[in-house]
Amino acid sequence: MISKKNSLRSFQHYNFRLFWSANFVSNIGTWAARVAQDWLVVNDLHRGGSELGIVTALQFAPAFFLSIHGGVLADKFPKRRLLILTNLGGGITSLIIGLLVIAHQITLIEVFLLAFLSGIFSAIDSPVRQSFNSEVVAKENVANAVSLNSANFNSGRIIGPAVSGLLIEAFHTGPSFIVNAISYLGVIAALLSMKKSELNIPPTQESAPIAEVIKYLKERKDLVVVMATVFFAATFGLNFQIFNTLLATKIFHKSAGAYGLLGTYLAVGALVAALVSANMDSWRKPKAISRNARLFGFALALLAWSPNYIFYSIALPFVGFIALSTMINANSYVQTTAKPKLRGRVLGVYLFIFLGTSPIGSLFIGYLSDKFGIRETMIFCGAVTLIGSFAVYRVLQSKIVEFEITN
Repeated sequence: MISKKNSLRSFQHYNFRLFWSANFVSNIGTWAARVAQDWLVVNDLHRGGSELGIVTALQFAPAFFLSIHGGVLADKFPKRRLLILTNLGGGITSLIIGLLVIAHQITLIEVFLLAFLSGIFSAIDSPVRQSFNSEVVAKENVANAVSLNSANFNSGRIIGPAVSGLLIEAFHTGPSFIVNAISYLGVIAALLSMKKSELNIPPTQESAPIAEVIKYLKERKDLVVVMATVFFAATFGLNFQIFNTLLATKIFHKSAGAYGLLGTYLAVGALVAALVSANMDSWRKPKAISRNARLFGFALALLAWSPNYIFYSIALPFVGFIALSTMINANSYVQTTAKPKLRGRVLGVYLFIFLGTSPIGSLFIGYLSDKFGIRETMIFCGAVTLIGSFAVYRVLQSKIVEFEITN
């Protein structure tokens, strides 16, 4: 029997093992495509930080409108069927952009449109996927499953950018998108192959209105602190997609391979954070989450002063560790303390804050980087993350009641 404190205990569930394995391959494809998309905009289409910010904003803009509705869908319809549809849509979108690149028919307009379309499927997929954890593992293993899924995501982040960098140097950006499209098929196959008898599907409940969710959150100041902390860290701090691209191309003047490796270096720290967080219950508290966010903001500001590519590459995993520790434990806290019948919608609100505000940050950061420089922009983002996280915790500190995490 697997111990309740074993960091791999969620793997005792067949459906989780199946889904985790398929997602591992899909995450490699996702990160390969992300690197290719940024390189396509900055290098192949010869655009700057503003255009890169627009592409990133369009990719996350649907989350602003659809994350909460995705949470409603997660509570109302079978999650497995929804995930099949979102993965099918994501795969088709990636296939289209890949074929356009290979045929030399891609322009910035097509990149904008397809980034937005991809974002629609992702915005619906995210809250459904997050809340699906409670169906593929036992209740006491949900927090552990969140950490293992984050480790999965960041394992793909280690391999995907490096693979994409090599593919871009050898064949340009098109094949990276094709690889991503094919990777979605594995997830669909895994979802279709799951044992229905082992899914922990909750009984159908009357759908609660969003107003009830807002009222619930007003009573849960601990969740408000965690979500507000995530707002500052995600909107301003977690923009490595822009930071790495502009530093690699405009400041360090590196090749596609060297650029792709930056994503891998960042992911090394993120992966370690996911593995460590799997057994660090004390980190899944509002106070610890706020403290880590402040530390992340400080570290990001320091990272901006990196004198060269080597120094930046060495420091990046440490910053990634702090950043992802904050996000993983915030996610775990929300998932494991939210009221079960509202979990999907609470996660929808959380992902609205985590992903939905990214378009604002991406546009702003793209503009600032063109106007004042990428180093100055990173310092500003680090300062906002630090000050914002500190302020929100101090204001609501006396009203926080920390809920026990099932683990």
